[in-house]
Amino acid sequence: MGFFDRNREDVVKRGYDGNRLPSGQYLTERFPVLHVGDVPTYKPGEWNLKVFGAVNNEFTLTFDELKALPSTTLKTDIHCVTKWSKFDTVWRGVKVRDLFERAGVKPEAAFVMGHAEYGYTANLPLADIMRDESMVVYEYEGEDIEPIHGGPVRLLIPNLYFWKSPKWLRGLELRETDAPGFWEQNGYHMYGDPFLEQRFWGD
Repeated sequence: MGFFDRNREDVVKRGYDGNRLPSGQYLTERFPVLHVGDVPTYKPGEWNLKVFGAVNNEFTLTFDELKALPSTTLKTDIHCVTKWSKFDTVWRGVKVRDLFERAGVKPEAAFVMGHAEYGYTANLPLADIMRDESMVVYEYEGEDIEPIHGGPVRLLIPNLYFWKSPKWLRGLELRETDAPGFWEQNGYHMYGDPFLEQRFWGD
């Protein structure tokens, strides 16, 4: 029996529903650190988030303004394309759809590009980022998100592989057309459903 089979067997022995773990994934208690480039640092008041593109009302939020908005706490599983999964992670933040309601999404908008530090981008269908669990988050397990995990703010799209949840989020661009983000330009799948193992082009 290989590593993945033993891990899946252990998941079931621990009382979890085995269907929560996508094929080709293993469950871990750790939170591996994976990113491109350096970890950014921000002076007080330096970080902000811009919502722009195919909207009626572009706007920019400071960190304090984001935290002042109605917030939601979410417990969810996350799945990384590098094959680890982590169950029951707890996040707090603002639902993306609430931000988009404020912006007034134009009828022609169908996609979103998440913009993060150092030019990192990740593309998403509008339907996915409007899901109830899709959030702009600033707390993990009751504490500020550590910079190595994307703090002060990251996007959280838990139904897709975790590269679709950019760390150090700085912008959400509403778009009429889809376009590949950073990893998509380098061979990763345009959608990235972990339960369909959509890791790379052609999957």
